[in-house]
Amino acid sequence: MKLTEALAWRYAVKAFSPREVEAETLRGILEATRMSASAYGLQPYRMLVIQAPEVRRQLLEHSYGQDKVLHSSHLVVFAAHTALGTDAVDHYIQRAAASRNVPVSELDAYAQQIQGALARMSAAELVAWTKNQAYLALGNFLTAAALARVDTCPMEGFDAAGYDRVLGLSQQQLTTAVICPVGYRHADDPHAGYPKVRKPFGEMVAELGQ
Repeated sequence: MKLTEALAWRYAVKAFSPREVEAETLRGILEATRMSASAYGLQPYRMLVIQAPEVRRQLLEHSYGQDKVLHSSHLVVFAAHTALGTDAVDHYIQRAAASRNVPVSELDAYAQQIQGALARMSAAELVAWTKNQAYLALGNFLTAAALARVDTCPMEGFDAAGYDRVLGLSQQQLTTAVICPVGYRHADDPHAGYPKVRKPFGEMVAELGQ
């Protein structure tokens, strides 16, 4: 399936069928998402894949009654880091040096640049920034799922503090940024047949310099 066809096919599913996404298929979607761009390459978030019914029932209490959280094949929680110390940068620099087969010292200037940028952020600014990086990954997650003919429903309608408590995220210096039920659309979901509503190309895209 072509990319534009996959994106035209996808929609925010309102009702999921009981069919489960195969582990290999989900792994492929997550692997594609792992390749997402992020500022400085830090990837300051984690993807939590939740299938356990009891955990999802607890999360439903913080999802404003949206039972997609419970009835989809899996629930993926994008959790953003709330703190990034020198260790996070050091680990990234070590990975980068190993991947590029260069000494760590060759990346010292870049490490200092990252440390300086992070140091200039307030605690609130840092969390907003890490959540932005999680949203970059979410976009790729939705696209990869559509290419695999797997349905999704990105959601912001939840109580992040409640999710953080259930999942024990605060202790891990994480907070819930956005969530996404994953599975297959139910045959009775009327939204599946709705035409996609998007702005015209000329209204969305401005071409300058011609």
